[in-house]
Amino acid sequence: MEAIVISGMSAAGKTTVSRILAKRLGVEAIGGGEILREMASERGYNPVGDDWWDTDEGIRFLRERESDPEFDKEADSRLRKKIIAGNIVITSYTAPWIIKEGFKIWLSATQDTRAKRMSKRDKTNLEKSEGVVKLRDSENYGLYKELYGIDLLNDTAPFDLIIDTNKKTPEQISEIILENAEKRRNK
Repeated sequence: MEAIVISGMSAAGKTTVSRILAKRLGVEAIGGGEILREMASERGYNPVGDDWWDTDEGIRFLRERESDPEFDKEADSRLRKKIIAGNIVITSYTAPWIIKEGFKIWLSATQDTRAKRMSKRDKTNLEKSEGVVKLRDSENYGLYKELYGIDLLNDTAPFDLIIDTNKKTPEQISEIILENAEKRRNK
């Protein structure tokens, strides 16, 4: 099976959808975030929980990571090996732009929708989640623009499929991806 690579801004549904797809396909789901967590752990951080990135420690790690471009290059190198091997669902901010292989999907959602999802997921107030989404959007955009010249907010050229997730459930999104993956296999 060709690797499925899911991208999108924070709280667009990448992790939830990737887990559903992996379960339905009987393959592993892994994210660029998990590889970065592994690297954070190697540096003495304690990256536990889905909301770790939004904690003070997670944000501190992200700031440290910004000061060393090798963090992301190493994570992308590890992801590339997995994508080439196939039989996996991967979430990544950058892989669709820098890796040719894989069925690439962009999950789109407004900042408002993403903040509401984050607030519900992390059990935080909406105002805090709105701030975190804006901060992560700004930091990720700046980081990947500087590292790779990627315009996360406007360049959808590498994607095989773009899904507006604002009014869709993760199950509906997963079904759309599976239908399109099947069409790709049958071409």
